[in-house]
Amino acid sequence: QVQLVESGGGLVQPGGSLRLSCTASGFTFSRYAMRWYRQAPGKERELIATITTAGGSTNYADSVKGRFTISRDNAKSTTYLQMDSLKPEDTAVYYCNANRGVEYWGKGTLVTVSL
Repeated sequence: QVQLVESGGGLVQPGGSLRLSCTASGFTFSRYAMRWYRQAPGKERELIATITTAGGSTNYADSVKGRFTISRDNAKSTTYLQMDSLKPEDTAVYYCNANRGVEYWGKGTLVTVSL
């Protein structure tokens, strides 16, 4: 059974950091590009970071460029999102996505940036 399980969300103060993890099972993780999306209350889901299968190339939305870093460990079937210099507008549910034409989604983890 295919699963993507996100973890690491929580409450953090502005300027703080969090590291999200997404662990995959049920498919060959190393063959899939991985993406992180987020959806803030009342807004559409937004693609924020992408990493290729071997991790050689990454891309970021302008809203997070320079603050967030996507990475992956194929031996652990896990992708990460390091989030630094967090802002209140980063508050959202964060989802990981595996993509190879066929897509798989996690259920999301909530990140709240507030005093």
